Amino acid sequence: MSVFTAELVGTFLLILLGGGVCANVSLKKTGGHNSGWIVITAGWGLAVTIAVYAVVNVSGAHINPAVTLGLASIGELPWHDVPKYVAAQMLGAILGAATVWLAYLPHWEATDDPAAKLGVFSTAPAIRKPFANLLCEIIGTFALVLGVLAILSPEIMTTEEKIIQKEWALGLKPLLVGLLVFSIGLSLGGPTGYAINPARDLGPRIAHALLPIAGKGKSDWCYAWIPIGGPCIGGVLGALVYKWLWT
Repeated sequence: MSVFTAELVGTFLLILLGGGVCANVSLKKTGGHNSGWIVITAGWGLAVTIAVYAVVNVSGAHINPAVTLGLASIGELPWHDVPKYVAAQMLGAILGAATVWLAYLPHWEATDDPAAKLGVFSTAPAIRKPFANLLCEIIGTFALVLGVLAILSPEIMTTEEKIIQKEWALGLKPLLVGLLVFSIGLSLGGPTGYAINPARDLGPRIAHALLPIAGKGKSDWCYAWIPIGGPCIGGVLGALVYKWLWT
């Protein structure tokens, strides 16, 4: 599997399972309708865990342009690889969102609230204040990237220990990354829905705009820059602080 394919598959799984839990909670006549914020945050945490396990040994499982930009900003990824990673993440996110639409096909018509339908695909603020919304996304993504790099950071190791470290990637570390995302959702997710990932918001928002979703309403493009810009800023800041403190 190539790096491009790995990032596409990883992000596809992320959005399929993460967007899927949003659909299960938000759309009417589903088994999980109105089951609440804890279910959504747990679902996203598990989605990240599964996606990371799936592709971490191929691409590093960035599955997030903010992570990719953060790594490039501290010299851990060549800048010429960034477009490849981001393109794969975006395509995977769009395909994942389209698959969620197919999985819940009868429920779009049964749901009369366009905002609930959009919420399956993309984030929206609880209180629409652009600066505050942007700041929340910066803080959430800062915590994400700093936490991920700290969890996955290699220590000074012998060759034998480096082999063990690679095997460890298939152990508990992806689960810890998922728990980190669960924690961010519980602690920082309320104000903006915690996109903390430009592909997670933009890819599904594009899918929402293109798909023939019954009674879907508008895609809220005037807000879309915040879950793109905030995570990009926060991701770079988190990586820079990691490099300052850990290296």
